[in-house]
Amino acid sequence: MSERELKEVGRVTHYFTKISVAVVELKDRLSIGDRILIQGSTTNFEQVVESMQIEHKNITVAEAGQKIGLKVEQRVREGDKVYKIIE
Repeated sequence: MSERELKEVGRVTHYFTKISVAVVELKDRLSIGDRILIQGSTTNFEQVVESMQIEHKNITVAEAGQKIGLKVEQRVREGDKVYKIIE
């Protein structure tokens, strides 16, 4: 079994409860299909990136420096870190 590597790709700056969308400020590239880990003081879960948007337009790849809307499966909080899981 290979050891998983985590690469920090961004940080949650806002969370919309009703639609389960996190605003993530990216410091690295993120793509649809990437497996991510979101961690914070009370947050800790993995999911596959299935939906990302910039200004309400669906995108498949986001680059460092962009702020994206990321559909999340669980509640996240401001300041939570987003890691890409590299297998």
